[in-house]
Parts: sequence; C-alpha cells; structure tokens
Amino acid sequence: MAPLDLADRALADFAASLTSDPAVDSASRAASLRDAGFDDAAILAATAIAGYFNFINRIALALGVELEARSA
Repeated sequence: MAPLDLADRALADFAASLTSDPAVDSASRAASLRDAGFDDAAILAATAIAGYFNFINRIALALGVELEARSA
C-alpha cells in the first residue's frame, strides 16, 4: 500500500513473495525485477539480502530470542 516507484514496488513485492513462498516460479519473480530495471547482480543481491533476513528471523524465532530494551 506504500506509495513506491516501480523499482521499489517490484523489489518489495519480490522480497514479500520470496518470504511467503520461496519455491514458487522464481523465473517470473526475477523477470519482474528485470522489467523494473534490475540487472542480474542486483537480483542476486536482493535475493541474498531477503534470504539472509528470513534465515536470521527464523533462527531468532526458533530460539525465542527477545529484543533488548532500547536505551534512550
């Protein structure tokens, strides 16, 4: 729902799709990024970053990691 330009919307949709259903039609996901102007190196970086955040979040959730209190 955020007002994003075409490239940012494609990137957000890509990350959300990769997060919610990683095995679904990876070729069309990459094509949507290419259509928005991303090259192969940028698609690889986006995939690695989204994958890394998903990986770390799942480890934290599985171990019950809690956020530390924030100091002002």
